[in-house]
Amino acid sequence: MNPRELFVAFWTIVVKEVRRFMRIWPQTLLPPAITMTLYFIIFGNLIGSRIGEMGGFDYMEYIVPGLIMMSVITNSYGNVVSSFYGTKFQRHVEELLVSPIPNWIILSGYVVGGVARGLGVGLIVTLLSLFFTDLQVHHLFVTVFTVLLTSILFSLGGFINAVFANSFDDISIVPTFILTPLTYLGGVFYSIELLPEFWQGVSMLNPILYMVNTFRYGILGVSDISIVFAFAMLLVFIAVLFSYSLYLLQKGKGIRA
Repeated sequence: MNPRELFVAFWTIVVKEVRRFMRIWPQTLLPPAITMTLYFIIFGNLIGSRIGEMGGFDYMEYIVPGLIMMSVITNSYGNVVSSFYGTKFQRHVEELLVSPIPNWIILSGYVVGGVARGLGVGLIVTLLSLFFTDLQVHHLFVTVFTVLLTSILFSLGGFINAVFANSFDDISIVPTFILTPLTYLGGVFYSIELLPEFWQGVSMLNPILYMVNTFRYGILGVSDISIVFAFAMLLVFIAVLFSYSLYLLQKGKGIRA
């Protein structure tokens, strides 16, 4: 395929993915907005007024970056895992595999679709947060780069989950038992400096901690971890998951009978 044909194939998959979640926006865009608004009201206003400051900032200010990142992570992951598994379930994936479209184009199309939903929901949550706090971005490049890499990473994770899933129940196992606990223990609502030394060390094993703190650094200018190390970790994880996803497509794992 020539470059123009590759772009057309890629763009077709992206448009399909975007139209998919936009067509059912009351199920894909509205619930995260409502959920995050409740977080802002309950944790930010009600509980936050009793907590006072966290890391030198008003508690509402402190948790907003983590809540934005949490919405980006869950929606990027959820979009790809549900979409690609649906393609498998309805046997549409076979049409993709027998077409001349390279596997990396197929994978990139689904990932960009997940990124579009993740960033879209992240933007909605960011705009909602402005009703509750005065949000200022201290490092624009760090903020944008972090949220983009995180969205790509979890879109790839959702793709791998969809490949191995054998039922609709399987696509909820990882988000429920792995993704959600790691997110809540990733420093969204607190600074790990509040933890005993042992649990600080344990928290350092949580990859989401690095994403949340790097994003918080981009907005507030403070972080509990090394920003350079966090970026390096994100890039390595993306390279590993992208390569593994391509391998799964090539082998037809969970796809071909």
